[in-house]
Amino acid sequence: MFGSHPFSRSSFWLKGAVAALLAMLANFLLFQTFPWGAVLGGFAAAWIVGLVLSRSGMLRDRRALPALVAAIGFAAVMVERPGLLVWLMFGLSLTIAALSARVRNGEPAWRWAQRLLVHAVVASVGPILDAVRLSRLRRKRPARVSPVAVIRLAALPVIGGLVFLLLFARANPLIAEALGAASVPAPSGETIARLMGCGLVAVMVWTTLRPRWHRKLIALPSLGARTLPGVSTASVILSLVVFNALFALQNGLDIAFLWSGAPLPGDLTLADYAHRGAYPLIATALLAGLFVLVVFRPGSEATGRPLVRGLVVLWVAQNMVLVASSILRTADYIEGYALTRFRIVAMIWMVMVGIGLLLICWRLLSGKDGHWLIDANVKVVLVVLAGLSVVDLGAVAAAWNVRHAREIDGTGAVLDLGYLRDIGQPALVSLVELEQTTRDPALKDRVAAVRREVLIATRRDQGGWRGWNWRRERRLARVTALAAERPLFTPRPGPRNWDGSLYQPPAPEIPVAPASPSAPVTIDGAPVPPEALTIRPPLTSAPGV
Repeated sequence: MFGSHPFSRSSFWLKGAVAALLAMLANFLLFQTFPWGAVLGGFAAAWIVGLVLSRSGMLRDRRALPALVAAIGFAAVMVERPGLLVWLMFGLSLTIAALSARVRNGEPAWRWAQRLLVHAVVASVGPILDAVRLSRLRRKRPARVSPVAVIRLAALPVIGGLVFLLLFARANPLIAEALGAASVPAPSGETIARLMGCGLVAVMVWTTLRPRWHRKLIALPSLGARTLPGVSTASVILSLVVFNALFALQNGLDIAFLWSGAPLPGDLTLADYAHRGAYPLIATALLAGLFVLVVFRPGSEATGRPLVRGLVVLWVAQNMVLVASSILRTADYIEGYALTRFRIVAMIWMVMVGIGLLLICWRLLSGKDGHWLIDANVKVVLVVLAGLSVVDLGAVAAAWNVRHAREIDGTGAVLDLGYLRDIGQPALVSLVELEQTTRDPALKDRVAAVRREVLIATRRDQGGWRGWNWRRERRLARVTALAAERPLFTPRPGPRNWDGSLYQPPAPEIPVAPASPSAPVTIDGAPVPPEALTIRPPLTSAPGV
């Protein structure tokens, strides 16, 4: 059911040595260091070298070479800008390169997804499976006693026993004291963490040195030319007419108010109109794409009708206008409030939805199969993710907010210095430029206070060689150059709020003496009861009259 590369004694021990060396290298470069700097890219490069040395045929494999080149590129990006996304893209590229030896050319993305899923699940226990396989091969050979055989036999129980003994010594003070009496140092938390980290890295490396795959894959589900229940050509035509009319109404309103800038009725502002509609419209476009994908399958009866194809093209075109309106709504909302990393990703997602709709329409007109559509969308997603792993969205958002702030051009959103502080190092250069250009003394003091905190954190992260990276070094060099032209402002002393404003302690509470009970009323020294002080209305007539 599951397969791996051919088992060879020499290659097996070579791969084991490579995994052990890379685990020790990771322990030296990455342990107790965060955020990781260019050393993460250096470790990725060493991983590639180890993979090529242990599997020399990979350089001659045309199927693995493109993925290997992509992995090298992502390793270089991690030298410049380490991050989680670029690390995941590196791992994906390296895994594809490792699996390509047993995959034919032109393998569709659907089958690749299954291979990667099986690889991720099964490869986590790959070293155990290989150890069992190695023991079976040894039992088939004639028995002989040699130092190497003894070492191989005792390696697993000795190493495993030591690991468990160290863990028990950490948890049980009696065992720790016994080891101390025997002149065996008790393990520290750092030692245990290092062992666990080395084991994790060794397993990760082993998954690429001896990858696993699934021989039996699931075919892409397809309905073929079968008619869906309740779906006929007449109902499809009627649905497309209704859908086109509704979409024309929505697009007409957007063109009348959103695109032309006409005043909205009532108290509705353009920002509210834009924000309320962006994400529901994208959901509508996704639902429309799913409808076209399911109903208009290659070979179905409705697909061959010219009228139906024309209505579908018109509907997809209206969906494209809808996506464009969603992007414009988001842009208007950004103009009124601010640009954030999430809103940049949202606009990129909207563009991808539009591309997906175009691909669905082209698949319908050209008669492509489902594999073609999935492959095309996967390629678009991978290109976008590769670009996002290189571009720093925080720096883009910070630069845009500073240039378009109301305090700068008089028309944009109010500058949110707290958000720029949340962005951190990517906003450093923009903060320095704002500090040197603004003429508002109060704003300059707040910006300088935020800039000072961000600059201190940036220099601290860049100080050690394990945390150094090229992009942060270029940011600090840019700040140094700007400060040489115009000295940085020194903010006023005192504690600061998150947005850089001076912290104003609350006014002290003035204690109020408790109210004393009222003194009793007296007449000639004698107390008067309270009921005697009650005022009664006068009688207007005699009783009984």
